[in-house]
Amino acid sequence: MAIEEAKWYVIHTYSGYEMMVKDSLEKLIENNNLQESIFEIQIPTEETLEEKANGKKKIVERKKFPCYVFLKMIYSNDIWYLVTNTRGVTGFVGPQGRPLPLSEEEVARMGLEDRVINADFVVGDEVQIVSGPLESFCGKIITMNDNTQKAMVNVEMFGRSTDVEVTFAQIKKINVAKEEQ
Repeated sequence: MAIEEAKWYVIHTYSGYEMMVKDSLEKLIENNNLQESIFEIQIPTEETLEEKANGKKKIVERKKFPCYVFLKMIYSNDIWYLVTNTRGVTGFVGPQGRPLPLSEEEVARMGLEDRVINADFVVGDEVQIVSGPLESFCGKIITMNDNTQKAMVNVEMFGRSTDVEVTFAQIKKINVAKEEQ
């Protein structure tokens, strides 16, 4: 079987057990030679801007979906048994605990798979950040890396000029009136 046949499934865990479950599943895959059945394990995170009691602001990484771990796998009853009997796992998300694969739209919306984006912007363009902790901030692209699909953008934050790294998917060009290059 090939990775093309694999689908994303969601498992529910006890609160705070996500990393332990991920580590246990990685060991399970290695010990039982399941590399041809379970291809990827993810705990999606996002960076959020938090204000501390002393007024300082800090970017903190948080789980997007607490108590859930995402698996890209080819489903079978044996895999179901092994995964549901992993310590910290309460079961699969789906009717009667039977796995229900995520649709392509859900996978894209949750950001589980990186999509290659053809950037319609270049160094020096004015852009707006459209997602993440710095959503709605505007700035100028300083550098771009097509391999990592990331750009360094200079934004005005807390009264000073700050360079931030964002993915191509997180920004859109502002000066659309300019000729397409």
